[in-house]
Amino acid sequence: MSQARELLEQLVAIDSVNPTLVAGGAGEAEIAGFVAAWLDAHGLDVEVQELGTSRANVIGRARGSGGGRSLILNAHMDTVSIAGAVDGLKPRIEGNRLYGRGAYDMKGSLAAIMLVAADAAKYGLAGDVIVTAVADEEAGSIGTEAIARTVVADAAIVAEPTELRLALAHKGFVWLEIETRGRAAHGSRYDLGIDAIALMGHVLVGLGDLDERLRAEVASHPLLGGGSLHASLIEGGQELSTYPERCLVKIERRTLPGESAELVEEQLRAIAAGVDATVKRLFVREALETARDEPIAVALLKNATAVLGECPPVIGVPFWTDASLLSAAGIPTVVFGPGGEGAHADVEWIDLDDVVKTIHVLASTATEFCA
Repeated sequence: MSQARELLEQLVAIDSVNPTLVAGGAGEAEIAGFVAAWLDAHGLDVEVQELGTSRANVIGRARGSGGGRSLILNAHMDTVSIAGAVDGLKPRIEGNRLYGRGAYDMKGSLAAIMLVAADAAKYGLAGDVIVTAVADEEAGSIGTEAIARTVVADAAIVAEPTELRLALAHKGFVWLEIETRGRAAHGSRYDLGIDAIALMGHVLVGLGDLDERLRAEVASHPLLGGGSLHASLIEGGQELSTYPERCLVKIERRTLPGESAELVEEQLRAIAAGVDATVKRLFVREALETARDEPIAVALLKNATAVLGECPPVIGVPFWTDASLLSAAGIPTVVFGPGGEGAHADVEWIDLDDVVKTIHVLASTATEFCA
């Protein structure tokens, strides 16, 4: 506990606000330097991947003796804004809780995987245990994208907080925009003008209907239920006395495993049919689905049961994680981490007892998997 608490306090005290989210944010350079130095001092082979100004990954490898499977332990170093966060960069402990920005999301998990890898380097396994401390998960995930291109492993555990439950699935998402086109004219000339905002009304009703259908399909996936959709942003018009020539709505569609971006586009084109409109895809992240009989899932469930005294629930989560990128690269990946509260909120804390339990679960899982 004392090791985990001390390391986590040091990590929380380092400003690592994602500069993509917050102009002038510190980025990961300083915290990457700390993590790299710490891992090096504890016997790991360390590489720092430069990803641009103030952006970096750290790869720490506890090399095995050979003949065993390799395992990635992944956690991100960046945080959302400190503004409004109680305690912010001044970690505070009350009982078994450590408060501060990033404590829960996800420096508690980062501390856990660093300590697990340090033990692996000390005692030696047949296979490699690889810490990937990554940049930019809170925005574009350029960190884990680089890991997926450059690091080869037999399995991975993304240590996002799951309240000590094993997540084998999570939703993906597609960002899109629909633009309706009208014709600008003086507000008195209904014979000339076409109202693009009114045309969007038809589309918005269709989006609402689709969302209701998706949510109603609760049996679509045993761990995730149905998909969902919402209109996030809308803009249109030029001035009060002019027919609006365009209206633009931006949409987020949360997807299930097997639902492609092409399918989502087709659904939206069907909704927009009959009006002068275009549908454009902006950004895609795939869903995650890992089989329960994958060796990493079997090993983690077995060892978590031994540590916790009961088999942890197997769940799906609605949010997206970097696990999807590793899985897409052919690395079977699961998500497991400690409990706490306040991701992206003003008050954020991590359960220190859960951090210690996470360390024991991941250490015993790595020992078995990489033996």
